[in-house]
Amino acid sequence: MDEWSREKLEGFIENQGSGLIYLYTPFCGTCQVAGKMLSVAEELIPEIAVGRINLNYMSELARQWEVESVPCLVFLQEGIMVDKLYAFQSVPFLLQKIKSCF
Repeated sequence: MDEWSREKLEGFIENQGSGLIYLYTPFCGTCQVAGKMLSVAEELIPEIAVGRINLNYMSELARQWEVESVPCLVFLQEGIMVDKLYAFQSVPFLLQKIKSCF
């Protein structure tokens, strides 16, 4: 899972990309566990674009997307946010949620 810059995210949205944006902060223990689960899911569904963004560097994004807490997984379809997930629960749950959106 690549770390995305503001430019990468903006390009992805402008090109009406569909995929997942993982929002986290580096010192959040729950974020570390969620990131590992998402990495496993990413390996199992390689056709879905996944980027990660450290919200410490893009706090305006949290306001824009009304992010309530981290970790947060944002679902984009054709460049538009269609859903957010805060409780990752398990890899099977995560896979089911991702597959239901794409």
